[in-house]
Amino acid sequence: MDRQASFDVAFARFETAVTSGNVPGGVLGFVSRDGARMTRAAGQAQLVPESRPMTVDTWFDLASLSKVILTTERIMRHAREGRINLDAPLTTLIPDLRQYHPDTAWERQLTIRQCLGHQTGLPPVFPIYTYGSDPDLLRAFVLQHEWPRGEAVYSCINFILLGIGLERLEGCRIRDMDPGFGFAFSGKAPITAATEYCNWRGRVLVGEVHDENCFALQGAGNAGLFGTVSSVLDFAQDLLDKEAAGDSHPRLLRTPVGSTRGHGWELPHPDWSGGGQCSDQTIGHTGFTGTGLWIDFAAGHAWTLLTNRVHPSRFRQSDIIPLRQAVANAIYGKD
Repeated sequence: MDRQASFDVAFARFETAVTSGNVPGGVLGFVSRDGARMTRAAGQAQLVPESRPMTVDTWFDLASLSKVILTTERIMRHAREGRINLDAPLTTLIPDLRQYHPDTAWERQLTIRQCLGHQTGLPPVFPIYTYGSDPDLLRAFVLQHEWPRGEAVYSCINFILLGIGLERLEGCRIRDMDPGFGFAFSGKAPITAATEYCNWRGRVLVGEVHDENCFALQGAGNAGLFGTVSSVLDFAQDLLDKEAAGDSHPRLLRTPVGSTRGHGWELPHPDWSGGGQCSDQTIGHTGFTGTGLWIDFAAGHAWTLLTNRVHPSRFRQSDIIPLRQAVANAIYGKD
């Protein structure tokens, strides 16, 4: 099956999820190392309180894709340029982390690499936003809170800490760093896919970050970026080009840190979101709002599926995991 035919089948898989009501809408995109690119949209960018069609120019809340597009990229760049050591403790960036327990706080032993690979034992999520509305106070809370230590799991706290470390290193808020994507929109916002009706904020979210902690912190390392299918594919194309040029960066990204994790990215494993047909040289990541990006360096291509699956509520059945897997397998010409 040729590339266009495989893309058409993959899009048909996605379109079925839209027509069945599992997801309101979204955009599928594909790019290859030789520059071939395909994008197609289906469904609605918003259902309530008004209906708006989805287009290939629609902006999406990329959610946890921010972890790899922004935070991981900047951390790895600083490491390449010798400003940080990935195996050094976080305290080299944030010396006041658990500062009142310098000799006993386990958090002070965590390394930057452990945070990138989700190997810390920090909890997966925590309602930081319920502890106040001042972003500086909330940052202080994150740094001084006694975190329970558990098993190594995927944790947004890892990347909130990395984001604070970047802010200290670069001397500005993370939302003021320029990765070539947008953050929250105000005034005349571009066409943006709606996410959830937020009971905390009392409105359907359009053009403002879905992640409550990122909203309260006014920017964080775990979420916050907005982008279009074109900007996400541009990012993937850049990594494919770097690989082709012999740059070591893509190889370092997929160097294992844990059994299923590289540096920031997820690596192929049974039942992962990237399906069962990609090579072992693939990296991928998903976002809670319904986004995802996968890059197969051996095959020389990448694909992204951007949806608004949490609109108008996260408490609905979207079957997003099997949808991602079905689309991925179809990209390779397989059922």
